[in-house]
Amino acid sequence: MKQLSNKRIFQVLLISGTILSLFFVPWILVKAWILPLPDSIEGQVEQATRLGFGGIVVYVDQKGQPPAHYAAGWHDPKRNIPADPQALFKIASIQKLYTAVAVTKLSVETKLDLDKTLTDYFPDLKDRIEYADKITVRMLVQHRSGIPDYTYTPEYWASPKENNTERLALVLDQPNKFKPDEDHGYSNTNYLLLAEIMNKVLGYDHFTYIQANILNPLALKNTFSSIHEVNTEEIMSGYHVGYPLDLKSDNQGMVATAEDVGIFLRALNEGSLFTQEEQAIYATLYEYGHTGLVPGYQSIAKYHPDIDAVVVQFTTPSNFKGYEWNLSEIIYSRILKILQREKG
Repeated sequence: MKQLSNKRIFQVLLISGTILSLFFVPWILVKAWILPLPDSIEGQVEQATRLGFGGIVVYVDQKGQPPAHYAAGWHDPKRNIPADPQALFKIASIQKLYTAVAVTKLSVETKLDLDKTLTDYFPDLKDRIEYADKITVRMLVQHRSGIPDYTYTPEYWASPKENNTERLALVLDQPNKFKPDEDHGYSNTNYLLLAEIMNKVLGYDHFTYIQANILNPLALKNTFSSIHEVNTEEIMSGYHVGYPLDLKSDNQGMVATAEDVGIFLRALNEGSLFTQEEQAIYATLYEYGHTGLVPGYQSIAKYHPDIDAVVVQFTTPSNFKGYEWNLSEIIYSRILKILQREKG
């Protein structure tokens, strides 16, 4: 009997493993990957709704071209209102970019010290958060504090808390995930604490500072601190599998249009948001793009230097069971492929 070479054995194992893995990959994701790439972004957003998304909004700002807006599906499916490219959307963790920019500016203004610790600002936390006297503002920005994420406490999303005091209480007196600055661990608690630190040093709500120093200079009129500042009819509906009610009335932080997020992201990546000193600090602190996820709402906002384009995508899932995020990333990657193909 002819003996298989090592290379052939590897090929057989690779093919076998690939075939086996397909039994564990949801077919909706496989289908999304293998479908022919549409001729246009309009075709891709329409395809997204056929794959099951309730609604999708996409904003593209490619250098040298007018900004483009796309939408498909529903703004409010129960009232048969079609998706609107200028709809407000819960941007979830994308708002961390705005927080990081504000922290950078405040540090240059010497109103906040990146190397001061939690206990410097909140002495009462010394015995309530492990290593509070070692965790610096810089570590909070960079997710290197080790503080547990309050959103991962049991059943959090079944009954989200209404304010930062209640949210923080969920992780007080809990052990850290790791010692400060010894690892990286994404935690929403970090940015909750940054918001509270800014509120304290400013003496007023930090979003007022964000509005004056980030939004107003960019003429962003469609970015708000919460749903309470807007007519909720302007917010895109969001649903979650197994929950029949529209989640747009749940307050989960900032809301904005895709266009406003895109304009902010372009300014962040080009550096026009910053002085030279601020830019140098921010470059050591945080990211230049982000994603966001809360029940009913998914968002991706990134700059792509190869095509010099900012692409913002908002999606509202409707009939998935755990694969919503994976599918949204596939749709986003296909939009990028279309833009790359068009650029040649």
